[in-house]
Amino acid sequence: MQDPIKTGLANGWKHVDASTLTRNQTVGADVVIVGTGAGGGVTADILSDAGLRVVLIEEGPLRSSSDFRMREADAYPELYQESASRKTADKAVNILQGRCVGGSTTVNWTSSFRTPPEVFDFWQRQFGLRQLSVESMSSWFAVMEHKLWVRSWDTPPNQNNQVLVAGAEKLGIPVAGIKRNVKGCWNLGYCGMGCPTNAKQSMLLTTIPAALNRGATLYTRLRAERLRFTGSRVSALDCMALQPDGIHPAGKRVQLRARHFVVAGGAIGSPALLMRSGIPDPYRLLGKRTFLHPVIISSALMPARVDAYAGAPQSIYSDHFLHRAPIDGPLGFKLETPPLHPVLYATTLQGFGEAHARLMREFTHVNALLALLRDGFHPESRGGQVRLGSDGLPVLDYPLGDVIWEGARRALLAMAEIQFAAGARWVTPVHETSPGYSSWAEAKKGIAELPLKPFLCRVVSAHVMGGCGMADTPQRGVVDHRGRHFWLGNLSVHDGSVFPTSLGANPQLSIYGLVARNASLLAAELSGRPPPVIP
Repeated sequence: MQDPIKTGLANGWKHVDASTLTRNQTVGADVVIVGTGAGGGVTADILSDAGLRVVLIEEGPLRSSSDFRMREADAYPELYQESASRKTADKAVNILQGRCVGGSTTVNWTSSFRTPPEVFDFWQRQFGLRQLSVESMSSWFAVMEHKLWVRSWDTPPNQNNQVLVAGAEKLGIPVAGIKRNVKGCWNLGYCGMGCPTNAKQSMLLTTIPAALNRGATLYTRLRAERLRFTGSRVSALDCMALQPDGIHPAGKRVQLRARHFVVAGGAIGSPALLMRSGIPDPYRLLGKRTFLHPVIISSALMPARVDAYAGAPQSIYSDHFLHRAPIDGPLGFKLETPPLHPVLYATTLQGFGEAHARLMREFTHVNALLALLRDGFHPESRGGQVRLGSDGLPVLDYPLGDVIWEGARRALLAMAEIQFAAGARWVTPVHETSPGYSSWAEAKKGIAELPLKPFLCRVVSAHVMGGCGMADTPQRGVVDHRGRHFWLGNLSVHDGSVFPTSLGANPQLSIYGLVARNASLLAAELSGRPPPVIP
């Protein structure tokens, strides 16, 4: 199978692995982009297409389909932040984030949703974002859906997703299919380890190669340390080369100078870079209101094999429980399924010793459902705070308060009822003290009494949002609706950190659409060309 990354490198792409540098460098460009995920990739594509000289900075490595062997032991240390073990400051929430060229788009499960209408309405009311609406964003979403092959997934759901279908339909709970951004998918199920068949239309396969083909320069294993600014303008970005392990300093430095700087390091990395740089923050908003879609998991033993590691990880969802209360009321949740790979399952599963081993022996018959809690709308759901550790690297404080646990209990009850309706022999929340239940009546009573607190109930996340929130004024946000920083005229933020709340939906497509809009406006300004007309 052809490897487009290797082909591009052979054809002369400008790629610098900073771990190999033998001297310090100073580099100039029209635009410097920090991060190569959903935000950075789309921005690089659009700006390079406008004829601008673009330099991309990525802390992780450049990998390709030739490296993706569907092995957890290889993928997690190579492709994820902190070897897929990034946690909140108190260690209560595990966070999955990509750390490679393509960012999380290289390792996500391809689920694609537009920003829900009620979220736009809330942003308009609470943050003055009148420019953003279903109507104004529809064409931008359509453009990116076409470009990145976001399509309905017509292949029958795997058995793990089928449990959600069967149980929900029996209870009269509506479900629907998830659109996926894949082309020629082999339905292997190992999306989280990078796509070995080049079916996933990630930034690694689409926008980054497009920018490199136009002459953009990509630096990998290069950590953005500090933006230098004078008055209201950024003048340079100081970076540190990393060793091949991608962790330890290599001793060489790179300084990048540009007309404009775009920060797209994700909703933990972007606020951290601005903090390290001492960027103006008079209203102390930077890094605050960081959201996680806290995920609660319910595990079930089914009579027939599930083999939840095989087939498209997510193809079915239900938003039924997102709409049972006002958006700013008790936390609603979205129901989906996760893939179950041995290491991921074993490290998430509760228990130890023989109890843990017994659950692992049933691995092929296990179904798992997950609930994404929609944080950031209830007055008591204010999210977390990114801060800097003693080493200058980011740490996320995210308190799990009563409003989270109340939503978690409702989610565990809903998932257990669905699993029993689908024929489960027993159901257990992923919780350290849950005994497992053999009937819905038993589960209903047990979950109602289950103590919900950090470290007892497993909470995970793959969706980090906020920390550089958008608003109409600097009193309410860090950037405006275009992602432009309120205080520094040549600084933009183009990633999920600009969301002022979570979404209640997987954020990939929302980032693509919003960044396509904002990068197009920026390209017109910097190139002198008229902005694109999107019908």
